[in-house]
Amino acid sequence: MHHEPAGASDQDLAAKVLNEGDERAFRTLYRRHTPYLYQFALRTLGGDEQEAEDVVQETWIRGVEQLETFRWDAGLRTWLVAIALNVCRGRFRRKDAGWIELTDAMAEGTPPVSPDLTIDLEQALARLPAGYRTVVLLHDLEGYRHEDIARALGTTVGTSKSQLFHGRRALRRLLGSERQSEASAS
Repeated sequence: MHHEPAGASDQDLAAKVLNEGDERAFRTLYRRHTPYLYQFALRTLGGDEQEAEDVVQETWIRGVEQLETFRWDAGLRTWLVAIALNVCRGRFRRKDAGWIELTDAMAEGTPPVSPDLTIDLEQALARLPAGYRTVVLLHDLEGYRHEDIARALGTTVGTSKSQLFHGRRALRRLLGSERQSEASAS
């Protein structure tokens, strides 16, 4: 039996990795999920490509180590994103111990953008403080609920909601004048 496992389900491939150490099955999973994980890490880390690559590698190492504990109550990608998030948190923690408990004053300190500077969403996200950026990404772009975010970040639902509120407000300010001029034109 020498068929390419590309069409196989994540669960079937993971079972082959776990039970047989099947390298082809692992490579298929890796190719299937790495582009998404890389984009997630890149956004979460504010555009640092080297750090994002390191996070992806660490995510896969941890994922394979913990694969037998995975219960398949969510998709493999969702589980891998949670691992990637924890790896990112570890990196933030080394740089800034209070990265998720950001104050309103820090959001107010978001650098103003000159009206003639066009800034896209990715650039604006990269300029957000890490805690705000992470909650905005998880909630608005990944579709996580506040309860899941709070659990993943080891914080409260209230903090998650507050981070989202302040993160969205900071994003609006960063995207600001360009959006307002579009809105008044329509």
